Amino acid sequence: MARRSRGLPVPLLEGLDELASGGGSLLARLHGRLRKAILDGALAPGGALPASRRLAEDIGLSRNTVEAVYDQLEAEGFIERRHGSGSFVSANLPERELAPAGALGHGRAAVPAAALSRRGELMARPYGREEAPAGRAFVPSVPALDLFPRQLWARLLARAARAPGPDHLIAGDRAGFRPLREAIAAYVGSTRAVACAPEQVVVLTSSQQAIELTCRILTDPGDRVWHEDPGYRASAATFPAAGAEVVPVPVDGEGIDVAEGIRRAPDARLVYVTPSHQYPTGVVMSLPRRLQLLAWAARSGAFIIEDDYDSEFRFEGRPLAALQGLDEAGRVVYVGTFNKLLFPALRLAYLIAPPDLVEHFVAARALVDGHTSTLPQAALADFIREGHLGTHLRHMRTVYEERRQALVEAVARLDGRLTLGPIDGGMHACAYLPEGRDDVAIAEAARRLGVELRPLSRLYFGPGRPGFILGFAAPRPAEIRSAVERIAKLL
Repeated sequence: MARRSRGLPVPLLEGLDELASGGGSLLARLHGRLRKAILDGALAPGGALPASRRLAEDIGLSRNTVEAVYDQLEAEGFIERRHGSGSFVSANLPERELAPAGALGHGRAAVPAAALSRRGELMARPYGREEAPAGRAFVPSVPALDLFPRQLWARLLARAARAPGPDHLIAGDRAGFRPLREAIAAYVGSTRAVACAPEQVVVLTSSQQAIELTCRILTDPGDRVWHEDPGYRASAATFPAAGAEVVPVPVDGEGIDVAEGIRRAPDARLVYVTPSHQYPTGVVMSLPRRLQLLAWAARSGAFIIEDDYDSEFRFEGRPLAALQGLDEAGRVVYVGTFNKLLFPALRLAYLIAPPDLVEHFVAARALVDGHTSTLPQAALADFIREGHLGTHLRHMRTVYEERRQALVEAVARLDGRLTLGPIDGGMHACAYLPEGRDDVAIAEAARRLGVELRPLSRLYFGPGRPGFILGFAAPRPAEIRSAVERIAKLL
């Protein structure tokens, strides 16, 4: 028996009642059903949609799922969300968007979702990455772009472009520009105690590409992968897309719980960790826990992806050596990136492979996309070798420390309504709400006030603590204080 409609046409509501028993993710199925109803005219332009809580109750789904669907529809322009008024079908949808499905694409029928492979479905599934203006507080993983030495960088690029001969203008080394690989090996050896030769360095475009490539090389469909819980959503989406089974392993005050991981999946083939600054909690993996993880990997034949995404910024205490530097069995694939250190559009990252796997990584990388553009690699090599990277990072540590302190002081004035987790390093802080608060709803309201809060609950594989990820590197101290004051009004 269909539930009584409280805002949707009865036939549509009856169809939504069946979502929980369909195939694919609940989020994707609900999004597809509502989008089709808008395109078909079942939900008229300007018409009101039910509140997310009511719709969730009507169709038996979680409110977070409905909120995520509404957020996606709003981003795509299908609905408008008005503070204090509710959600409405957009009154200004283009006529082409409202045309019958068969009329789109010059009479070509739409490709059915069934045409996708299982891998394609998993790769196309939304995993929660949200685009937001880089200048808005508190977008995570965005550096202080206004302080990057752009004129210096332009000169280095121009110098690379003027280099005699065609070497910088033709297909480059599949593993990366040799001088850059040498510079990276020297850099991570001196700053992170990473033990490697330049031949082990493979230059890529992003940490995400490094994770995806490692998954291709080291797992088969059905293999199990430990993943931190809570953890980085993009990596969590990568492994199932490759056919691997993700096994969530809880994080405590010492990092990933290795004993629990062994209990849940002793046969795991791969482990994904962020030991130097756990994403999102900020916990640093203890030395005993690191040694325990390495010992288990050596015994079981598993490999470890060490995502060292922002360990350059440490404000209190001495940083521990990279996990890779403690690895004597060749089980760690170390991943680093310059996109977070310098600027996101740089698109230069790297992995350091165990010696026996280097040629396999290089061959697989060539199959995926050939090579990385040589000109920015040459400029970055000079940027590192001439000392500009070290100078810039020292400056950024001072700047980020000031901004971190501004965040700590501003949150302290909220009288416990928001509590910061460990914030000894990195470019973001994890801020916790009291139990029972709806971080998704608060984040939505904050976005309308010009503040970007990433809900912490969405980074858990199951029910998790409510809170937010606060990127403090980009906004100035005054902007941080202003943003916290706006958050206070919502709390």
